[in-house]
Amino acid sequence: MSRTYSRQEFYDLAWSKPITHLAKDFVLSDVAIHKICRKHEIPTPPLGWWAKKAAGKPVQQTALPAPRPGISDQIVIAAAELRGETPSVAAAREHARVLASDDGAIETSEPHPIIEKTLAALRAAESGHNGLASVKAADLIHCEVAPASIDRLGRILSDIVTSAQRQGFTLEKGAVRAHFAGDGETIGFSVTEVVQRVKHVPTPAELARQEAWRRKRERRRNSWDDDGEPFPWIGDWDYVCTGRLGFEMDGVYVAAGGGPRKAFRDAKIQRLESMSSDIGVAIAVMAVAMREARERREDEERKRQEERRERERPLRAKYVAERRREALDQILDDLAGVERLRRLMDGLSALEGDTPSQRISQFLAWSRDELEEREAMFSRDGLEQRFSDDRIFGDDDDHSFKSPYWY
Repeated sequence: MSRTYSRQEFYDLAWSKPITHLAKDFVLSDVAIHKICRKHEIPTPPLGWWAKKAAGKPVQQTALPAPRPGISDQIVIAAAELRGETPSVAAAREHARVLASDDGAIETSEPHPIIEKTLAALRAAESGHNGLASVKAADLIHCEVAPASIDRLGRILSDIVTSAQRQGFTLEKGAVRAHFAGDGETIGFSVTEVVQRVKHVPTPAELARQEAWRRKRERRRNSWDDDGEPFPWIGDWDYVCTGRLGFEMDGVYVAAGGGPRKAFRDAKIQRLESMSSDIGVAIAVMAVAMREARERREDEERKRQEERRERERPLRAKYVAERRREALDQILDDLAGVERLRRLMDGLSALEGDTPSQRISQFLAWSRDELEEREAMFSRDGLEQRFSDDRIFGDDDDHSFKSPYWY
């Protein structure tokens, strides 16, 4: 859970021990602590100050100046994450925690239209069998809460949206539900209320209705007049809305297990109201983890494709060679046909001196055109067009290759 300090309190911490030691307490780097101090205009001990003090030499402590306008008097240190993380995710978390140090100075702004529309839809929605009202649409936040929790939900969502904005993420309309967008990623999320299921104890009124139905049934046993009234069954369970809310983001798969934290829930001590800074940090971290996971999947897919191509390389080479041989055989056959047609035309040239019939004249004219057309097929342009149409003798000779392997 995040911790909040005043400028004076954080100043006292910065001068109570070396920054490197303070950084370990917060699970941050000393660079991050210095950044937070600079953001809030908190002076820190200069280089060698602690060594001089340890040696008993006189040292001077820089006084805390009054903050300039716009500098928050509160500093928020978001919760650390102790599970193993990749260097890029760890760096993103530290940067996000530095940005979140201003969250204690959140000022009330205009209500976000998506939040307002979501709350209105929840108030208009009918509660389900478990007592929760549920909404989910492209321009609404996916929520399942009891009517009594709607006002509190509005305050929580406003704080989370503000914390997310400090991290560079905005609440936007999505394809199915509203999501956070930023850093080139979109992060879906939902807010749900915990419902407790307890064994139902039949009430005297419910038992009386069942007994009345039995008596009525008995009276009509020998009568044709049966109104078909159903038996008043009593449910086995009651559903109690606990008021405990949970915020959950769409996660990211990590092969080694784990992954960034994606869920935040009310507990005995901490409440969602005090976790908005931590949620803002988690959103920024999740975006980096999602991008990293996507790039990892793409890299793995490239490797699989390369391995497949290596396995198929000899088969593709054989397939291409067979296609080229077939193309060559076809060219030779076509060329032989041109030679036969040329000899035929030479043999029939004597007919042109006579007065041939109309059919013979048309045949000779057509044959000459056909010979020219076939001869043109063996010109530079003709062969280029042929090879292009057949997709042969280029870099796409294997375009119709079918792998015998099953992937």
